[in-house]
Amino acid sequence: MCHGVNRPFRVLFVCTGNICRSPTAEGLFRAAVRGAGLLERIEVDSAGIDDWHVGDGPDARAVAAARRRGIDISVLRARQVERADFSRFDLILAMDRGHLSALTRSCPRGSVDRLRLFLSFAPESGDGDIPDPYYGGPEGFERVLDMIEAGTKGLLAHIRRHLATAAER
Repeated sequence: MCHGVNRPFRVLFVCTGNICRSPTAEGLFRAAVRGAGLLERIEVDSAGIDDWHVGDGPDARAVAAARRRGIDISVLRARQVERADFSRFDLILAMDRGHLSALTRSCPRGSVDRLRLFLSFAPESGDGDIPDPYYGGPEGFERVLDMIEAGTKGLLAHIRRHLATAAER
């Protein structure tokens, strides 16, 4: 991670179409960053591997599930991962191994170290993949939220350590 001291640390969450998992992660992580008083030090965004939903809002079930936890993701709009994202973001976090593989294939040389599975920040959460809730019922969206909350805690702790180390340099 080559985060500069004079600019915010940037995190990008990535899923398939940017309407379920990644906007949920963006919303929950942004709320955690706000709660930690770090909005000026950490930037958050999300994107999709595919372009199917570019410009669309998150899935209504994802919006409802997040809202039940006090998070509004309804204003987010789907976008596709761009080549510039690989240099713009310090961490690009895939929701599952398929996303990580697709990101790795399209990642320019020298930026692969920015790619990680999101749940690598919550190893207690299972196999590392956040399952796609799109084809299931509301309980799948709740399960995804639980997993994202676990990842959010570990990710925020990781970035805080990174920011503290960068400030010491």
